[in-house]
Amino acid sequence: MIEIKNVSKSYVKNKKSVDSLNLEIKNGEIFGFLGPNGAGKTTTIRMITGILDPDEGYILIDGHSIKEEPLEAKKNFGFVPDNPDMFLKLKGIEYLNFLAEVYKVPVEERQNRIEELTKKFEIYDDLNSYIESYSHGMRQKIVICGALLSNPKNWILDEPMTGLDPKASFDLKEMMREHTKKGNTVFFSTHVLDVAEKLCDRVGIINKGKLVFVGTLEEMKEKFKEQGSLEELFLEITEE
Repeated sequence: MIEIKNVSKSYVKNKKSVDSLNLEIKNGEIFGFLGPNGAGKTTTIRMITGILDPDEGYILIDGHSIKEEPLEAKKNFGFVPDNPDMFLKLKGIEYLNFLAEVYKVPVEERQNRIEELTKKFEIYDDLNSYIESYSHGMRQKIVICGALLSNPKNWILDEPMTGLDPKASFDLKEMMREHTKKGNTVFFSTHVLDVAEKLCDRVGIINKGKLVFVGTLEEMKEKFKEQGSLEELFLEITEE
């Protein structure tokens, strides 16, 4: 479970990038975090993961404060950032072993998880190549494998489908469904509203730093007295 209480963040004085955000992502659900460019999605995710400190409020990961208990909190989530261009001078296998060491994944379990994940995402044969030689899609896949390597309860994914081929995208969505069926949590941002509509149990829409809606698609239609797809409703809400 991820709890966000009265969280605000400003980069410029008197202008809040995230404004008094309250949000609870429950165990057993896929939660889609939606908003236009610059709405505050990535800033929110960076605060949830401890990359940024909020100016106000607090964030709990399975009851652990990301600010006061960062190590305990970080043990309970895997994070895919919005840019996979990292650790480029490492080989794929070196990167995954490094993350396994950080998260204290036992050696035997580590080997099994690495083989399972990289074969699923079809990069197993490339593990001895340097990440800088990977395509954008392959870099996205290795980052996803790294985030899921320790089998964390909470998945926090910032635009995880970007650059993935159709099979990898399909496999990731199936994994998200299986993960939440076990009582775990998936929180992800996306611009692909068709994916969010088909995949999410609930969505939250942020616009200009403020949360303007949280709930199911049916609740959204009822609240805004509109029918149509999530895409049509999203455009209507954010334009207003």
